[in-house]
Amino acid sequence: QPCWSEYLMTRIEQNMVVNCTCPISECRAQPTTAFIYSIVSSEETIAKYEKALLRCYVECCSNLTWCTNPQGCDQILLKDGLGYGAACSKCSWISCFNCSFPEAHYPASCSHMSRMTCAKCSHGFCWRCLKPWRPNHKDYYNCSAMVSKAAWQEKRFQDYNERCTFHHHAREFATSLRNSISSIREMPKIRNLTFVLDACKVLEQARKVLAYSCVYSYYNQDTESMDIVEQQTESLELLTNAL
Repeated sequence: QPCWSEYLMTRIEQNMVVNCTCPISECRAQPTTAFIYSIVSSEETIAKYEKALLRCYVECCSNLTWCTNPQGCDQILLKDGLGYGAACSKCSWISCFNCSFPEAHYPASCSHMSRMTCAKCSHGFCWRCLKPWRPNHKDYYNCSAMVSKAAWQEKRFQDYNERCTFHHHAREFATSLRNSISSIREMPKIRNLTFVLDACKVLEQARKVLAYSCVYSYYNQDTESMDIVEQQTESLELLTNAL
């Protein structure tokens, strides 16, 4: 029993307990949960084991995911219907179920958020940081042919990227404003500020949609549909700025 206890505790500490097998090389049997509970006595180690089981279960279920709030959240989200995002009941952060991007990014698709590819040299680089997917390629826009088109594409990317960055910063401002108002509302003799908090939440959501609309518009090649999208985006931006 002491050998089993040391073995299991080591595997739990190394986060390798879920798929561990009998330490005898010829035996592929896996210890059961009941067996582990009977061997390991440390409550702290048992808690780590249960977290490992939960993490494994969530990762195995296509309709479950962890909240991706960058501020930290341990909530598990359940995919409901055909939506691409799910709002956390604990922190209200909206995560994407279909990719590793840290938040829902409608109307931009998951492929939009992961990488961009140069049509001339097939160089792939990240939309957010511009770092190359292959480290040995460092000239993001420097293609030897069709220089004028490449320059136009670069200018187009910079324009959309600047708009996207602006809306992200504006969203951060709305979040900061909402947090400040929340702390003020808790002070005595301050009248109800719920309507202001609601306005800040609307601002945050609108700025997020506007930011990812830039990504969507950059990739969309359908001129006819883009005219409608740009009109709707412009209208939303005017109303958001007014709010």
